[in-house]
Amino acid sequence: MRENARVSGEYRGDYQELVDEISALLGVPATLENRDFELIAFGAYDSEGDLDPSALDPVRTRSILTRRSTTAVRTWFEGFGITRATGPVRIPPTPEAGVYRGRICLPVRHRSVVLGYVWLLDDDPGPTDAQLAAAMQVTSRIGALLADEAQAGADLTRELRAVLTAERGWQRDMAVAELRTALGPRGEGLHAVLCVAPWPSADPDDAPSARTVPGATALCTVPWGATGQSLALLVRLRSADVLTPALTAATRFVREAEGGRGEGAAGPGGGGGRAAAGVSGARVGLGELGAAWQEAASAARAALAEPRLGPVAEWGAIGPYRLLTALPPESAHDPVVQALLAPAHRELARTAEVFLDLAGQAGRTAAELGIHRQTLYYRLSRVEQLTGLDLDDGEDRLLLHMALKGARL
Repeated sequence: MRENARVSGEYRGDYQELVDEISALLGVPATLENRDFELIAFGAYDSEGDLDPSALDPVRTRSILTRRSTTAVRTWFEGFGITRATGPVRIPPTPEAGVYRGRICLPVRHRSVVLGYVWLLDDDPGPTDAQLAAAMQVTSRIGALLADEAQAGADLTRELRAVLTAERGWQRDMAVAELRTALGPRGEGLHAVLCVAPWPSADPDDAPSARTVPGATALCTVPWGATGQSLALLVRLRSADVLTPALTAATRFVREAEGGRGEGAAGPGGGGGRAAAGVSGARVGLGELGAAWQEAASAARAALAEPRLGPVAEWGAIGPYRLLTALPPESAHDPVVQALLAPAHRELARTAEVFLDLAGQAGRTAAELGIHRQTLYYRLSRVEQLTGLDLDDGEDRLLLHMALKGARL
């Protein structure tokens, strides 16, 4: 088993000791959660020997029993600015939200990045400023441990690439099993896959670190076309209906692909060319990771072929390209459009595509193209001559429309 697959267990005792230290230092119960509000450790402290039942409000009880908080609870707490805070944040009791006791949140940071939170139940008068300052020193030690754990388990490039490039069947199943083992519980949640193409480097190992991307689980490059590369990213989601983490990452990497690496620096493969990104639908766990990658790659292809879909396209929003991208590349080049796609007839092909996009409405098509109706009719008659198709026939229209769209891919 890979070393980083055991890291979480190896650190668990250290986390527990530090949480107990904070509980004893402040004289109040404390819990430690990571930045995704997943419980890492909790300590119960009571000077009388019995834990006060009022300490166990529904939010804290659920966190301890299920080892995680709901999306609504997380959003509510984050509304108090805990993701940006560098010191203790007091949160008042809100019974309607299930928070019967006030909280003090101690953000756990490392090198200015929030990695988790220590939660304290707030009493009157509560901990002094000096006590909280001492507790914050302990959180800095927790932050260093979390950073070490992330460092040890962050590089899953090989495992993710193996899944995305493996043949369907037992090879992919084995690759998924290895990635699942390496990720542990992180692989069981809700994810989306994104594809950024083309990636401006021919070096398969030249990719950013997943640790620089909020919500990223794993990242790698994957071959794109004959000689190019694409960037693949597995991103955690809070909700199947909210793809914001994946869309944000996709927008960032499209900019990097088009403009070079970093802040204005060109990557080894240059930069400045057009790039696009595709985002898959949400998936629970890793079982359908291969299918999610196909969705993301297809959406990226569609955005490259049809600029109005990009630069970031969701699989569910690319319409007919969901079918067209599933076809083998050779089948997209139907012989009926071969003559129409010659450079000399580029304007005729565009006219036909706009006409079909607008459901064969001559008035709208002429307006869109800025030409007279008679000019439109002449061009359409030339299209029929070159293709041998009848634009009054529904099936002929469908064939021409698909062939023109497919040619873009």
